[in-house]
Amino acid sequence: MARAVRDRKRRPSSGPLSRARIVAEAVALADRHGFQNLSMRSLAERLGVEAMSLYNHVVDKNDLIDGMVDHVAGEIALPAREAPWKPALRQRALSAHQALVRHPWACPLIGLRLNVGDNMLAHVEAGLARLVEAGFSYEMADHAMNAIDNHVRGFTLQQLNFPIEPKKFAQTAQDYLPKLPPETYPHLRNLAERVASGAYDGLDDVSFGLDLVLDGLERLLRDGGAASRSSPGFSGAR
Repeated sequence: MARAVRDRKRRPSSGPLSRARIVAEAVALADRHGFQNLSMRSLAERLGVEAMSLYNHVVDKNDLIDGMVDHVAGEIALPAREAPWKPALRQRALSAHQALVRHPWACPLIGLRLNVGDNMLAHVEAGLARLVEAGFSYEMADHAMNAIDNHVRGFTLQQLNFPIEPKKFAQTAQDYLPKLPPETYPHLRNLAERVASGAYDGLDDVSFGLDLVLDGLERLLRDGGAASRSSPGFSGAR
């Protein structure tokens, strides 16, 4: 009887099982219900198959997660070949930010796993190529890629987890004013008052820090520092 109930809850299969289909459904499941609720059993139920059949296409859950991260990497636009390196890398970074906002669970994973799927490798290869072609050494291109990616991931992670909703910034700033006596925290008080009054919305933008990084890299290239040798960080592992 219990088996019959489980079978009725299982979604009917809509096509042959494949690694790509399993990964895509896992991404959708994590998007809708949270990464913490993803299990091989729940995934199998959504696909309308037995859980053991998943292992014909993925080695284990870690292999599945690697596939999910690479799936998200496939949504990141490759830097345009026809554009100069700086706007091309800017486009790539903003696309990465947008992809990580669409899939919040992927933001910490994409920086903490050895991501060597085809999409991620193509993503890193294209970025390195644009930088090397622009005149950066491989070592400095690696540092440049890490500086750009670390800014994007760090900003996105904070944005996704910030405890105050943007629409509540003004009220929160107003509520916080009593904790900011002007004689002790004059500059914090002035800033909070601007947010509370609506003169400043308090919102940050990923492009602000990104443009600072890119401007710095452009200056480094112009001044000849882009050929300096240093310890590489190996972008492909990050």
